[in-house]
Amino acid sequence: MNLKCTTGLFWFRHDLRLEDNQTLNLLCTTVDRLICVYAFDSYSDRQDSLLEGEVSAHRKNFEWQSVALLDKALRSRGQHLHVIKTDSVANITKLAVEHNVTHIGVTSHAGVYEQQDCAALRKALPQVSFISENGHSLFDIEQLPFSLADLSPSFTPFRKQVENLSISAPTSACADLPERVLSTPGEPRWTTIINKVQGGEFAAVEQLQRYLFESDAIKHYKQTRNELDDWYSSSKLSFWLANGCISAKTVYREIKQYELLRGANESTYWLYFELLWREYFHWNLTLHQSRLFTFDGVKQVKPETTFEQPKFTRWCQGTTGYPIVDACMRQLNQTGYMSNRGRQLVASCLIHELALDWRYGAAYFEQQLIDYDVASNWGNWQYLAGVGADPRKDRRFNLQKQTEFYDPNGTFRKKWLIDAK
Repeated sequence: MNLKCTTGLFWFRHDLRLEDNQTLNLLCTTVDRLICVYAFDSYSDRQDSLLEGEVSAHRKNFEWQSVALLDKALRSRGQHLHVIKTDSVANITKLAVEHNVTHIGVTSHAGVYEQQDCAALRKALPQVSFISENGHSLFDIEQLPFSLADLSPSFTPFRKQVENLSISAPTSACADLPERVLSTPGEPRWTTIINKVQGGEFAAVEQLQRYLFESDAIKHYKQTRNELDDWYSSSKLSFWLANGCISAKTVYREIKQYELLRGANESTYWLYFELLWREYFHWNLTLHQSRLFTFDGVKQVKPETTFEQPKFTRWCQGTTGYPIVDACMRQLNQTGYMSNRGRQLVASCLIHELALDWRYGAAYFEQQLIDYDVASNWGNWQYLAGVGADPRKDRRFNLQKQTEFYDPNGTFRKKWLIDAK
């Protein structure tokens, strides 16, 4: 009996993992042969960019580490990653035609460019069947107790509507991957630097276990989450969540496991609370799409700000004259990381003290942050600029009071303004 062979192509994007990868699992049960692809061409480069330059070495390095370890995991299962460095849609189309691909798997994502790419690929390959499951959010759209058009314009009503909904368990990695189509090349020499923050699925799971079960730090999360520079003051899981090395569902499952074994308190709930903020921004982007990048935001209210290059340069370099802001910006430039409280302070400074266009700050964060996530980054900046999800009109921080409260002894400022010189 001559059965027609089916060939699948899986396009890894913001899901650099094998565990809880529903689209990959479904594709693997559908096809006989498989090609795994990752594209390094950055969405930042293709955006109607306000800023010149590439993403930071820190962000790029984390991505390379994550991709390298994913490649290693695939090789242990008889597969490997085929890496594309430019023009992902055109190159994937060419690959699909050359190898008679019958099915393409690509995890759904709310990003504007991510959706445009999928649409372009579908148009170029009308004969191919596409598989695209959710892998980024806690809830599927069908679970939401409202239509997307009725998404609350602020977070709190959304949280109250969804926080008690059931969250499906993460799926296990596919035990057996279909046979490879492309011959496996020798293992590439991935050029990365060794940082405290290591990319990849294994590092993500390790951090989650350390934060919850080894350190017990989650027990005090609500009290420590606003600290500026301590590793266990917050979970730091945003690094791996943003790159898809771990899923939000996996994090939620482990929080519930911790509560079962060691007890629930306000802090364990608060880590879930932060996952719900991430969830809100995901659906906010899904609904509003390109309005997330416009000056007047989703509220369509123009801020009384403008753009002046010298002021913006000083903000980027950490030479504004506001010590707490300058320390945070230098931390960002040197590490690719800034605490949530620091992000609020530097954004408030750019918008209110410097009266600059908020979009330039969001674009700079996009270049610099290891944990850059399009929905959370641009949604948070709109929130602070008063053009997004904040019900208040003016969310301005008193930098002097914030400094006295969060860096009373000057330890953080000394570290980044004096000791770092």
